[in-house]
Amino acid sequence: MKNSDRFLKSVFSVRELTYLALIVAACVVGRIIFQPIPNVQPMTAIFLIITSRWGLGRGLIVCLLSVIITNFYMGMGIWTVAQLLSYVVLLALFSGLVKVPMMGKSFFLQWGFSFVSGFIYGFIISVIDVLVYGMTAFLPYYLQGLPFDFLHSIGNFGFFLLLAPIFQRLFQRIEVNYKSTTSAKK
Repeated sequence: MKNSDRFLKSVFSVRELTYLALIVAACVVGRIIFQPIPNVQPMTAIFLIITSRWGLGRGLIVCLLSVIITNFYMGMGIWTVAQLLSYVVLLALFSGLVKVPMMGKSFFLQWGFSFVSGFIYGFIISVIDVLVYGMTAFLPYYLQGLPFDFLHSIGNFGFFLLLAPIFQRLFQRIEVNYKSTTSAKK
């Protein structure tokens, strides 16, 4: 996958807002459906896929809306801020990595990062939680969360493998439709 901001670079059109809203809806439904399985849901994989193709800005839009909407349903609290900050750091890191040609062109490296991202997210959110809740011992708190980080990583790994080809085809159709409508206007 490539990092391409050519698609509707500066202004959000109704069409792009519609695509982003549908992707947010897919994230929300995916998280709610997989709620019974701890830390296994398609959201992180979708955020990574969107960020790799459409850039950090659009990845963050989908991420922030998805987390806030699902937390309205599943429970909103101070942890929502920690989730949002953790995803911002994770997606910013990924966005920087996909700009490196080897990472940006390699599906397998991105797929590998999807696995590692579960542990990165878990580490960041643990640091934030320790600071917010005033815990004195970081290491025991973090170590107790590692099994959940592993489940998150496995879920990301599987969902990335499953969803990346589907989103690739979707992106190609969107970009072809965009090019045909902009050339027709000229």
